[in-house]
Amino acid sequence: MKILITGKNSYIGNSFIRYTEGFDDILTETVSLRNDSWKSLDISGFDSVLHVAGIAHADVEHTSEEEQKRYYEVNCDLAYDFAFKAKESGISQFIYLSSMLVYPNAAKIGTSNMITADTPLNPDNFYGDSKVKAEEKLATLRDESFKVVILRPPMIYGPGSKGNYGMLRKFALKLPFFPNINNERSMLYIENLCEFIRLMVKNSEDGVFFPQNAQYSNTSEMTRLIASAHGKNLKLTGLFNPCIKLLGHTKGKYGKMVCKAFGSLTYDMSMSEYKENYRVVDFEESIKRAEETY
Repeated sequence: MKILITGKNSYIGNSFIRYTEGFDDILTETVSLRNDSWKSLDISGFDSVLHVAGIAHADVEHTSEEEQKRYYEVNCDLAYDFAFKAKESGISQFIYLSSMLVYPNAAKIGTSNMITADTPLNPDNFYGDSKVKAEEKLATLRDESFKVVILRPPMIYGPGSKGNYGMLRKFALKLPFFPNINNERSMLYIENLCEFIRLMVKNSEDGVFFPQNAQYSNTSEMTRLIASAHGKNLKLTGLFNPCIKLLGHTKGKYGKMVCKAFGSLTYDMSMSEYKENYRVVDFEESIKRAEETY
């Protein structure tokens, strides 16, 4: 299997390259889409494209209209243009990394927010909408000779990952105490994602998929495990829970931050089942591995 990865130096792309080095039947190459040089590139001979090039989720409340336009140009139009080129070049499969953010992501503290197969696409912001628009355009290319795989993963974490996981690391390594909040989050360890992508190519899949870890994560327990991986005994306490829950029901920046950290947001587990096992690393082991090489 010969796989072309768009987006040089992307976290997922580089992780997939490292993961598949142990598989003799997989060859990977990368291509940068930062300028128009890819338009004249010969990409025939590849079996699949793993498209991870794009603009990542950012502070959507402080983004100009010009920057928002750029999200659509990169996350939607560029993805479609390269997929069109892939199809014209005889490549039979295109894998697009979408996001859980194509759904409403209001995660309130103390309430359950589970996405099911019947949940409609209704993103909260332009980032999620750029992914929805990309999915819609890519679907027009699908036929018997060209398969389109859409992946809608939840939060991805692993060695060196930034975003929410990086923030939890800072708390875990600096604080003596951490709030003990009972919540559930769908998450996906990077090696589990890489194995899922490998199976998508191996089995010539087509359609929309929702990979996630085999169990939901709890923010407090995850933070404790990160600390434990460094020999630190982080105490979980409910002392601050009333204040946190009160703050989580307020409007504004801090209310949203609290809900993002301690609210519940999950995929129905039945959506994430697959005919082959892709969850090669369990939750506790994933934290150990992430921290060993962070």
